[in-house]
Amino acid sequence: MNNILSPFSFILPTEIRYGEGVVSELPDVLKNNNIRSVLVITDPVIAGQPFTEDILNELALAGIRTAVFDNVEPNPKDRNVSDAAVKAKEVKSESILAIGGGSPIDCAKAVSVVAALGGKVRVYEDSSRINGPVLPLFTVPTTAGTGSEVTFSSVITDTSEHFKFTVKSPKIAPRAAFIDPLYTHSKPPMLTAATGLDALTHAIEAYTAKAANPLSDAFALYAVELINRHLNTAVEQSGNSNARAGMMMGSLIAGIAFSHSDVASVHCIAEAMGGKYDTPHGICNAVVLPVVMEYNLDFAEERYARIASAMGLKFASLREGAELAVNRVKEMVRENGLPSFSSLGAEEADFQELAEKSERNGSNKDNPRPMTAEDYMTVLRSTLI
Repeated sequence: MNNILSPFSFILPTEIRYGEGVVSELPDVLKNNNIRSVLVITDPVIAGQPFTEDILNELALAGIRTAVFDNVEPNPKDRNVSDAAVKAKEVKSESILAIGGGSPIDCAKAVSVVAALGGKVRVYEDSSRINGPVLPLFTVPTTAGTGSEVTFSSVITDTSEHFKFTVKSPKIAPRAAFIDPLYTHSKPPMLTAATGLDALTHAIEAYTAKAANPLSDAFALYAVELINRHLNTAVEQSGNSNARAGMMMGSLIAGIAFSHSDVASVHCIAEAMGGKYDTPHGICNAVVLPVVMEYNLDFAEERYARIASAMGLKFASLREGAELAVNRVKEMVRENGLPSFSSLGAEEADFQELAEKSERNGSNKDNPRPMTAEDYMTVLRSTLI
């Protein structure tokens, strides 16, 4: 797929501040943006971490008023957005600070819209409805996986339909992201593996999506290189600063890649499963990635071979390279102890529903292989073998 003649646009509204201790710059950045109050959005685990207390204390010392909403669930729900938006209005917050992984950050993006413009979050699936200023958002990611700290999309679960939908607009992009790899050192091996393979999924799908462009390609391939090099070490040695930094950078630039390209059928299936079973998104992506790559092989041979090169693999033909890339991803899933597809709770009786929801997903159109509900059924059935 040669895309150097195709027109594209590339917007990166978020200021990126990266490095150990970079969060100390947060109070000055807020004051420079004339912000005097923030609603901190996080989850119960992150709310109890010492670094969260440190951030709140630093903001208080700087004279910035804070309130905390710490009820974000995994696979953030529409009710989380509504409740946090109500709190933002009650405490008259001028901005939002998201601390955590993809769930708090995605929730915070949606809250920035609903708190400012009102209504139900699902209406903003139509981006034209985001027709006014939203609350400014700042992010502090604590996992190396989603890249949500720099993307301008938010995936929320509609709890009545058990369906994940996306709110996407440059208006919801964070003003600034404070990215400190030290915050990932305490993450256990399984979380490190799942979030790392989530980031790898972002990079591979960004590179192979029909919406890819030369700039997203560059980010995606370097992300593949970094994640392939550092993931196993980060899982095995939680305090390895070099591996943790490599994974944080890989996650960050994979986020830039897919937000300027798209994801594809791996995410379509993972989001269908997350909406129905509330399965962790990173684990779904990790387990589904090699299955979908194998199904796409004939339609993405050249690009998969280039991914194999980024992984440092040697081969004599494009086909051999593409197959090596698929096998390497299978290896990474196995080496890092990810569960089997069957253990994720998906029942064969639900496959038709999952297939139909996967086909409805907005990213389905960008998979390198055209995918109907029947194709998704084929992929899902292959997991039973």
